[in-house]
Amino acid sequence: MDLQALADLFATTYNADPNVQKAGELQIRKIGAQEGVISALLEIIASDKVDLATRQACSVYLKNRVHTSYFIEPSRQRPEQTPIAQSDRDALKSSILRLLAASPSRAITLQLAATLKSLILYDFPDTWVDLLENVKALLNSGDIREVGAGCVAALECVRAFRYTQRKSILPHVVEQLFPTLVTIATGMLNTPPSSTQEIPTMLHLILKTYKSSIFVNLSAHQQSPESLVPWGRLFFQIVNLHIPPEAVPADEVERERCEWWKAKKWTFATLGRLFHRFGNPSQLPSPMKKEYAAFSQHFVTSFAPEIFQLYLVQINLYTSGQAWLSKKCLYHILSFYTECIKPKTTWTLLKPQIMTLVSRVVYPQLCFNHSKQELWESDPVEYVRASIDECENFSSPVSAAVSFLLSLASNRTKTAFRPTLDFIYSVLSSNPSPPEKFGALSMAAVLGPFMMRHPDVRGNMEQFMVQYVLPAFSAEPYLRSIACDVLGTVVKNGMQWANNENLESHSRAVAIALDDPELPVRVQAALALTKMAEAYDSVRDAIAPQVGKVIQDLLKLSDETDLDVLNNSMEAMVERFQDELLPVATQLTGRLCESYMRLAREGLAQQQSEVVPDSIDVDSLLSDAEDDKVYGAMGVAKTIGTVVSAIESAPDTLTQVQEVIIPIIRFTLENKLIELFDNMFDLVDSLTFRTHSISPNMWPIFELIYELFKSDAVDFLDEMLPSLDNFLSYGADVFKGRPDYRVKVFDIYQTAMTSQHLGDNDKINACKLAESILLNLQGHVDDLLQGIIRTAFDNLDGGNGYSFKLANMEVLINTVYYNSTAALHLLENYKPGSSRVFFDRWFAIINVDSKLPTVHDKKLSILALCKLLEVDISLVPEILKGGWPGIVTGALNIFKSLPQAVAKRKALEERLVEEDDDDGEDDSKYLNLEGEEDDDVWDEDSAYLEMLAAEGARLREISEKRAVDVADVSDVSEESEIEEELGFFSLLDAINPYITFKHALENLQRRNPALYQAATTMLTVEQQTVLMEVMTVAESQNTTE
Repeated sequence: MDLQALADLFATTYNADPNVQKAGELQIRKIGAQEGVISALLEIIASDKVDLATRQACSVYLKNRVHTSYFIEPSRQRPEQTPIAQSDRDALKSSILRLLAASPSRAITLQLAATLKSLILYDFPDTWVDLLENVKALLNSGDIREVGAGCVAALECVRAFRYTQRKSILPHVVEQLFPTLVTIATGMLNTPPSSTQEIPTMLHLILKTYKSSIFVNLSAHQQSPESLVPWGRLFFQIVNLHIPPEAVPADEVERERCEWWKAKKWTFATLGRLFHRFGNPSQLPSPMKKEYAAFSQHFVTSFAPEIFQLYLVQINLYTSGQAWLSKKCLYHILSFYTECIKPKTTWTLLKPQIMTLVSRVVYPQLCFNHSKQELWESDPVEYVRASIDECENFSSPVSAAVSFLLSLASNRTKTAFRPTLDFIYSVLSSNPSPPEKFGALSMAAVLGPFMMRHPDVRGNMEQFMVQYVLPAFSAEPYLRSIACDVLGTVVKNGMQWANNENLESHSRAVAIALDDPELPVRVQAALALTKMAEAYDSVRDAIAPQVGKVIQDLLKLSDETDLDVLNNSMEAMVERFQDELLPVATQLTGRLCESYMRLAREGLAQQQSEVVPDSIDVDSLLSDAEDDKVYGAMGVAKTIGTVVSAIESAPDTLTQVQEVIIPIIRFTLENKLIELFDNMFDLVDSLTFRTHSISPNMWPIFELIYELFKSDAVDFLDEMLPSLDNFLSYGADVFKGRPDYRVKVFDIYQTAMTSQHLGDNDKINACKLAESILLNLQGHVDDLLQGIIRTAFDNLDGGNGYSFKLANMEVLINTVYYNSTAALHLLENYKPGSSRVFFDRWFAIINVDSKLPTVHDKKLSILALCKLLEVDISLVPEILKGGWPGIVTGALNIFKSLPQAVAKRKALEERLVEEDDDDGEDDSKYLNLEGEEDDDVWDEDSAYLEMLAAEGARLREISEKRAVDVADVSDVSEESEIEEELGFFSLLDAINPYITFKHALENLQRRNPALYQAATTMLTVEQQTVLMEVMTVAESQNTTE
């Protein structure tokens, strides 16, 4: 292959002329799959004679080609995919490490590293047995570039397997490479820090490798003293490492990003991970105790105290101005101290230091500072977004400070809560500067839920609000903003005012703030006003006459900021003022739809202009997501859904609103804005269900749903099903007159059932769709019956769980209910003996109570059996006639357990109502006022982690069993997991099974006395008793209906 010609071709991919660029890309696509191209690209990347940009273009293509085509699942292979030839595979494995060592730029190194990870994932250890020896050779070479390549390769070896359930691979990698890595890293620290980047870069890579290796498990090697001691010594050295100013950038933002501080960040993160996941015995989930109990006990008694003291030194240096700490390092230090709160061992160390940490570290993080002022002035929208979302920013010291405060207040209430409040009061009563007052009020906003629940504090909250919060409404803009935040928090948590004038004063202050010239103040005022409207009748009465203006203000703010939290406020206002908003519901919906369309169009433009990055950085993904207009559109769509729910009682208005909403649904589906599909399917479901009809303009939506299912949205059947069911339920007459529509819904069912890409859940939804077709189009899908029966019968042994097996069996039962005679003969004609196979399996589940777990399951089988009792025996396939009298026995077996199933469903409904009525939160989850003050604490978070670990262990066990022997996996336990679907409605709900069975049995007695005699004389005494009970119930219910 002509290397120069190939290099010239790749040079066109960054040509300024888009036509040249496009032509080059098409040519690359045409020749890219040829054998030898990858080998040639490796030579080009290695050549110093080719310009850097071309080599980078080649490395990007190489990474993508290997990622998509090195291993291709036969069931998922696309027509344009061609597997990489064996000669090119060999060339890749023999060249990749050498290329990494010779890489001329960081950009190319990133591409080669990603390529290496793909190779490792698919070929190591089975067909790349000498990989680790080659990596060790690089690490031990003494050449700094080769050592650097070895560090990159070690990281990719770990990253390839950090999530895998094959536990043998990663521990082997760790045991082989980590002793060398820790020796290299320790040696590097003998060289004083300087501005050269090689050493800190390699240090950063080594530390990142260790952290990646402990994401899920800690290997036996890592738990041993042979590993833990040298690595622990290394971590402590890096924490203590003094980095001189001349070794790092002067600019703080750049300093955060430099390699020395990245190395420090990964060290703090690793020590935190070791303690949080493996080294904290009081919080260790039960499934992990066997593997980590001894290690955790050793860690918490020997290592954790050393880390604690080490961090305390760093904090003292930082707060005294003697040392600088990056934001991420400070975040990890505070996170470690937060982890120290619940275990008794570390709480003993932390207890004497809590007020020092609160006053010198936590409080300063919450004060208003120069960077916040800059953001307020330059980008107030971003300031609001940051202030609302900052507690969810997993690298912000502010979020860590808040978490520390919350954990102290909830877990060590008796020791830490009152001193923290005293500190807040002392700041507020000492004539603080505005930034300091902001910090104290921010702490009050964080602790508001606890203050409102503490028996000794809540009675003083009205005075606190009047003395410290109300005056802030007349102070600096940022104080007005935090005053709204504090007010909203205490109101949300049950603030009751002894003096009505105080309530009026605060509500007036918020109303004024709603028109504040500063946007952050207006946003916080809107949120506070919403909470006050929900809590107080007097505020609701004051807002009611002007609720339209309030909603318009919220809409305007939402348009300015695209903040989802404002959509939540609008939802709350719509729910609270349904009657007042009814006359303007159509106009309000129109405005909301305008907002949605703006956001959706911007999201579409963003999507179309998006460039796939060469490498993915999680932090950038998290921050970019904040700017994504699609999230704003989701919030507006939810508010539109709330309006639809609110006007359900006004059908004329609902019809008008529906016509306003349909265009946004069409726009979203036609432009394939997949992220918004969930919201649109919810709207279609809500509109069609609440109007109990399908408007003419809604039918094109049905066609779009079908087209999307057949193309881009095949895995959205779960979200589509309620809408499809509504189309069938409320548009049955249209389906009856449209054969093409009937074929479409059948095709959705058949496609889902035969797809290799869809799992059990999607196929269960397909079965529900088939049931809806058969029930709603009774007598109008005779031509589809054979296809449904064949598809269901072919899947009798399909699926991984009982839920699917039952759902599929019930499709066949539904065909019996639809047309018993036709169903039996179509089954028998499809495959001789198949009707007997079906009946044997059906009666196998009928004869075990738990096999038909829900009321619907039992009713469907009873009603289908009743249909069979009406079939003329001469039309029954010969193979089934001998067992025909057993139909009555089968029905009675189901009736025996039906009352318990009905009672269980009713209890579930009542429990759901009780849960809805019980809006109050348990105070105990906020305050820990019971038990010994210094004992280990086990809270809701601990219980949640325990539950996750137990579920993870259960799923791993099932997965491992399947890997060993699929037949060994029993589905018996799954029957108990099938629960009543309270939101599921069926035409069968209106049919009384007792009366239906009584009529069917009486008709059988009249038409075929001999068969009736055979069926009833074979009953046991218990079954005869059940028969009498069923007939009695039928009589009583027949007279009451």
